Amino acid sequence: MNHAAKPRRKVDEKRQMRSASRLYAVQALFQMEHSGQSVDRVAAEFMDHRFGLAQVEGEDMAEGDVDLFRRITDEAVNWQARIDQMTDRGLVAKWPIARIDPTLRALFRAAGAELVATETPPKVIINEYLDVARAFFPDGKEPQFVNAVLDHMARQARPDAF
Repeated sequence: MNHAAKPRRKVDEKRQMRSASRLYAVQALFQMEHSGQSVDRVAAEFMDHRFGLAQVEGEDMAEGDVDLFRRITDEAVNWQARIDQMTDRGLVAKWPIARIDPTLRALFRAAGAELVATETPPKVIINEYLDVARAFFPDGKEPQFVNAVLDHMARQARPDAF
């Protein structure tokens, strides 16, 4: 048996769990805005009823990393004003955050939470949320838009990383 394959599988599984958590966090933030429910209530619903049940492009998502999911959702709420300001600066002046698609708004808030409240490298955050954008908008131009806005946000939040 190849012993190198076993640790690699564990790393891939952890990466998939983190990716799933990011997707779930965007969905939860969207639901919070849409329903007016608290972060605690929506997070509990996701952890009890949705983790491990999502599908992207017909494939089951990995079980999420609960700690990362909670950190993203909690920090998105805690830092929402700062994150929304960063997002507004990355958007064209005619399109304030209140006028963009609610899914994109949730995505920017989740990514912004990681940019301002975690040590995850900005390039990793951008790539992860580009994947989320592609999952929600597989045929649109939204991923290019997300890339530009997240790059601007990352340079603002962590200029030392560039």
